[in-house]
Amino acid sequence: MIALARKYRPKKFADLIVQEHIAAALRGAVAGGRVAHGYLFAGPRGVGKTTAARILAMALNCERRGSGTAGEPCGECDSCTRVWTGAVNLDVVELDAASNRGVDDARDLRERAMYAASGEGRHKVYIVDEAHMLTREAWNALLKILEEPPPRVVFVFATTEPQKIAQTAAPILSRLQRFDFRRIGPHAIVDRLRHVVSAEGLSADDEALHLIAKSADGGMRDGLSILDQVVSFGEGPVTAARVREVLGLISDDVYGELLRLVSERDPKAVFPLVERLVDAGADLGEFVAGAGEIVRAVLLANLGGKPEGLTEPMQELLGKYRSLLPAPDLVRLLAVLTELEPQLRSSGNARLAVELLLLRWAMMSRTVEIGQVLEALGMRQPGSGMRDAGSGPATPPVLRDTSSGAPATPPASRIPHPDPPEKGPLTLDRLRALWPRIVDDARTKSPMLGALLQVTEVAAVDAGAVTIRLLDTNAVHAEGLERQREALSQLVTRYLTGPVRIKLEGAEGGGSRERSAPRPTRLTEEGARAERLKTLRAQDPSLNAAVDALDLELLE
Repeated sequence: MIALARKYRPKKFADLIVQEHIAAALRGAVAGGRVAHGYLFAGPRGVGKTTAARILAMALNCERRGSGTAGEPCGECDSCTRVWTGAVNLDVVELDAASNRGVDDARDLRERAMYAASGEGRHKVYIVDEAHMLTREAWNALLKILEEPPPRVVFVFATTEPQKIAQTAAPILSRLQRFDFRRIGPHAIVDRLRHVVSAEGLSADDEALHLIAKSADGGMRDGLSILDQVVSFGEGPVTAARVREVLGLISDDVYGELLRLVSERDPKAVFPLVERLVDAGADLGEFVAGAGEIVRAVLLANLGGKPEGLTEPMQELLGKYRSLLPAPDLVRLLAVLTELEPQLRSSGNARLAVELLLLRWAMMSRTVEIGQVLEALGMRQPGSGMRDAGSGPATPPVLRDTSSGAPATPPASRIPHPDPPEKGPLTLDRLRALWPRIVDDARTKSPMLGALLQVTEVAAVDAGAVTIRLLDTNAVHAEGLERQREALSQLVTRYLTGPVRIKLEGAEGGGSRERSAPRPTRLTEEGARAERLKTLRAQDPSLNAAVDALDLELLE
């Protein structure tokens, strides 16, 4: 029994799928007698390169040339049949460069090309597949005959990697006409599969054909080979479940569970999901690739696009989760995937790498628009625009919730409204009395700063400077306070009538850790951005209050 990929191989230029631009050019060249002496057919595997070369050979040597469409072979005569089936033919020779790649093979090909064709009006056609495997010396041996070929001799080189030919034998490219074959889309593959299924008297579900088309990855030959494999697997109609079983594909409900745990921020569900995949013997690399595709599809749907090549259950998943996963969050998910992709490919522990990826997805903080925050705070009427922020950014800034467990937009009734601090003079006794309250205030705004201040005390007050003593000898605490010095200064200033400087003192009481004045630095893009955000907060009190109340990070 002939394989489907061979049985349904095109016999005419018109039968080439998606390659109409190449078919028209070759058909016109044959009809007009303007066939070049050398061609380079480049493109992905299984898209029709070798088939197009055979059709060209058939058209040049067809016994009924001119009886049908100009430039097309009849596909039925003895010459066409021998070329199409790959039978022995004096005038059409196919070579595999993977096994005939040396200089001796090239010299033999050159000598054979010097002999005339077997009959009047016929052409000698040499089809060299996997041409990028030829050595530099082999190309050099062919260079002269490609530059000045004998009459009625045509060379066709087919390759999936034309860049290798450019690196190995750049002068060859200028002596060949190059045609780039396109990858075949899933819709075209499905249409062709339907035709084959009908011609074979088979029955197949549309969902099954879409899965086959997706697995074919743009190659018509691969699509037909997969269909052949699935049909041979068992009796009855070709179903999606059968395709998944034969190819070991991951079911749609696994990706549904993935979208659920990401949208609901449910990291504890990551481990059972990966365990399920491992127990089923699934390819974790294939799962990660599919996860990236489904996240991209949700993003495309959110931006108004229409993802193609998806099964019906997958389309339903998109409709269910597109409203729960905003576009900015999806972009960040894909950015994390891109960041971890090299590690996923090279990791010796694929399971751990996949778990790390999914945990980062599930624990990623969500993005909220500032308008939602202001509405929740009661500072803006729903539907009203942002107040004028002077020279701030043209588009509304985005607030990102930095606490993983807090809701992105809590109701106004749940937002704490602390009493404003009482302002007063800077004295040692007053500041020591207020210190517990300052620590509590710091804890609500920044848990890290609050924890660091728990092990400190006010040591001295002098000329607008407050000395803070660290009560333990932990170097990490000292370094943390050093980084939080500016934030602490702003916090203490809220209780005083004027600004203060903060000095840090070790547990031994020796030596102030006050930082010397920094040297002027060149303004960077990041610094300019920070200045713009600082100006925006200063000009818009409602925005400033929202940031302080919800412990949010302001982004452009």
